[in-house]
Amino acid sequence: MGFQPVYVVDGARTPFLKGRNAPGPFAASDLAVQAGRALLIRQPFAPTELDEIILGCASPSPDEVNIARVVSLRLGCGHQVPAWTVMRNCASGMQAIDSAMANIQNGRSQLVLAGGVDALSHAPLLYNEAMVRWFAQMMQARTFSQKIGMFARLRPSQALSPVIGLLKGLTDPVVGLLMGQTAENLAWRFGISRQQMDEYSVRSHQRAVAAQAAGRFGEIVPLVDGKGKVYSEDDGVRADSSMAGLARLKPFFDRKYGRVTPGNSSQITDGAAWLLLASAAAVDKWRLEPLGSITDSQWAGLDPAQMGLGPVHAATPILQRHQFGLADIDLWEINEAFAAQVLGCLAAWESDDYCREQLGLPGALGVIQPERLNVDGSAIALGHPVGASGARIVLHLLQALQHARARRGIAAICIGGGQGGAMLVETINRPGQDGEKHAHP
Repeated sequence: MGFQPVYVVDGARTPFLKGRNAPGPFAASDLAVQAGRALLIRQPFAPTELDEIILGCASPSPDEVNIARVVSLRLGCGHQVPAWTVMRNCASGMQAIDSAMANIQNGRSQLVLAGGVDALSHAPLLYNEAMVRWFAQMMQARTFSQKIGMFARLRPSQALSPVIGLLKGLTDPVVGLLMGQTAENLAWRFGISRQQMDEYSVRSHQRAVAAQAAGRFGEIVPLVDGKGKVYSEDDGVRADSSMAGLARLKPFFDRKYGRVTPGNSSQITDGAAWLLLASAAAVDKWRLEPLGSITDSQWAGLDPAQMGLGPVHAATPILQRHQFGLADIDLWEINEAFAAQVLGCLAAWESDDYCREQLGLPGALGVIQPERLNVDGSAIALGHPVGASGARIVLHLLQALQHARARRGIAAICIGGGQGGAMLVETINRPGQDGEKHAHP
């Protein structure tokens, strides 16, 4: 049996809130609950009618390890609806969708809430190993004099040198590289200049500003904190982004020779995104009107030191299965972990050598035109809450296709550890739509 499409009935996400070197106003479960509540309240069925909840999260807090279950209960889905959390680094939200699709296709579920969340500003500070060992020895001390002796051995450097959990999470333990250093690898490999990266980044902000002004982020539902403050839009988007401004930023991951800066990288962000997935039977039962369908998906592995090329390795097999070229895809969403990473993907597809040696193709696959790629900006402007981004790009791709009155799109994402994920989506014609394919204006 071939790949059976799964319908995307609806979706919602929070505004993505930029981390500002302190815990943000919302825990991860708060983000997922507020977005999920807004999504479910507008459905014709009760939350208890869902078959399961699947939530991707790369960095759940210690008291919310199976954060999906916490969120499910807070959303009023009841004790009977199972909920589980998945983790595939940057593609955790996409993995949640893929897992939901598999269960729908094999008949175990009909109606699933799937998505992703992360509150990266809440990533913990950890004790260093020396301090952990001191605590262990302190717990073994029995007499007063032994405890005094332990305090005498305590050094300020032990207590005042915490390990930043987020940096640990963004470092590949196999190759020992920060994700930004893998982006530097791609810049070197394909000769991507600092100017090209900054130009791409400015364009991301400009497109996001235009999309905000035109109301093209209709999937966003506002957040309200405990003091009644409303957060209605992504707050990392900069209308004043410019080449001159970005030129003032220094390379962060390779301070002497590097080209990757905070300005041409994705932002550390908090956010959640949900999609409501349904089988054809559930669509009929509840008289739902889908946004579109997911018609194929693919995962791929590659060298962790080149992890940013994951979208190339995941999307290419989809193209081959359906006998599509790059130009047959109306719109693309490639998550912007780094400008160098997206530009590296484009360069790889344009390279005869790369396509032959790494993808087994007869030659270069071709070019993705700029007007078809990340038409409303992506993570450089909007932010990259690691667990949520894979769900966000699938949801927004469907929204962008509908706005453009286009049919077909691919959402793809690179994954720390050397993987890639991609999904092929298609819109569903509404009455009054002619179904004509054309790119975003």
